[in-house]
Amino acid sequence: MANGDNPLSSYSLEKQFETFRTELEESGTLRERIRSVVSEIESTTRVMYATLLLVHQSRSVNELLEKAKSQIDVLKEKYKQLAQILGGCSGQYYRYHGDWKSETQSVVSLLTFMHWLETGNLLEHKEAEDKLGLNNSEFGLDVEDYLIGVCFMSNELPRYVVNQVTAGDYDCPRKVLKFLTDLHAAFRLLNLRNDFLRKKFDGMKYDLRKVEEVHYDVKIRGLTPNGESVGDKGVEG
Repeated sequence: MANGDNPLSSYSLEKQFETFRTELEESGTLRERIRSVVSEIESTTRVMYATLLLVHQSRSVNELLEKAKSQIDVLKEKYKQLAQILGGCSGQYYRYHGDWKSETQSVVSLLTFMHWLETGNLLEHKEAEDKLGLNNSEFGLDVEDYLIGVCFMSNELPRYVVNQVTAGDYDCPRKVLKFLTDLHAAFRLLNLRNDFLRKKFDGMKYDLRKVEEVHYDVKIRGLTPNGESVGDKGVEG
């Protein structure tokens, strides 16, 4: 009897695909639950971003930060829900990670920008994890998501510098240039592949150059505080 006529073979094939069907349905249901939570994360970040955009209009930074911070607990709860959804799928983090990675990068961008506005320093990876409650070994903050989020944050700084100078804060370019120079140097320690993170890092170089141009324009006009400047170093390619 040919293999194609073997009823046992047909039964095995049917059983295998029945298993596939069940797995795909379960995975689809799981993804729907994940995407429902991710949609709420995205809505929350839109509210935060709309608030933080007002810093470019010389609004009170403290007032805007307090308003944006009020959403962090909402984000923390949503990530807790994601962790609970994935709790029954041990070892499957990276199978579903793509469903929330983009939104998480945006979240990190907002958190790091807020932290910089408040302290002038970079929000560290562990600190970002703590803010979002992502300190579980099974569900943490992916390092690349953190790094890409930091790169996104740097995109906000040239615009911030220009608007601050327009408002009369002539020392802002120096501070931002120092911060971005240190950040850019730190990124250069990484052996980045030719992927999205590498492209975002390359974009940081242009953010740095824009801030550098504003800083030296302010210096040339004699508007910087006396005795406060950074070395006249160009940005390496």
